[in-house]
Amino acid sequence: MTDRQIQILIDSFWPMLEAGIKFTMPLTIFSFALGLILAVLTALARLSSVFAIRQVARFYVWIIRGTPLLVQLAIIFYGLPSIGIEFDPFNAALIGFSLSVGAYGSEIVRAAIESIPKGQWEAAYSIGMTRAQALRRVILPQAARVSVPPLGNSFISLVKDTSLAGTVTYVELYRTSEQIVATTYEYLLVYSEAAVIYLIFTTVLSALQNILEKRLARSSAS
Repeated sequence: MTDRQIQILIDSFWPMLEAGIKFTMPLTIFSFALGLILAVLTALARLSSVFAIRQVARFYVWIIRGTPLLVQLAIIFYGLPSIGIEFDPFNAALIGFSLSVGAYGSEIVRAAIESIPKGQWEAAYSIGMTRAQALRRVILPQAARVSVPPLGNSFISLVKDTSLAGTVTYVELYRTSEQIVATTYEYLLVYSEAAVIYLIFTTVLSALQNILEKRLARSSAS
């Protein structure tokens, strides 16, 4: 490695790390939070006794899971302005990622709810709870513990997926690395450094997920 390449590594590390901290992680957190709310609502809709509500939820999941996230982002940011609907890069990315998390997360939440033994419902009904009360006080808390590992994996995957936000001109970690490459022409060097920074983020998040899972396991065992 030449002195120039070493200097490029040093000079580019902080701008990419800063972009990851200031732009990639906030986008990830907000998208996941909104997507998780949408996932729970969609999962409940999928379990609804009303046919129309179930079908609307199924259609939403079908559309989002059946089309590439990159295409969805392009439609939101580049396509919708043609009919008078415009979003800035952050909001366009936020909407796209939230819809994606909501669709995939809803299947996780729905499976977790359905995994709870029917006896839990019956026990709740036996003490006078309505279906809504049983769901809120008994079923969802148990389903939440079951959902943590797969939802945690989804959150970590979302950190990596935010690299697609660069296609709608949102300057996050990957977009910053592209800008550095455009001036240095060190493709392998800079992109490898970006990969290392993503790896740092995901490793830290994986460790936090493991801690959370262990705490939930201990609380459920006690």
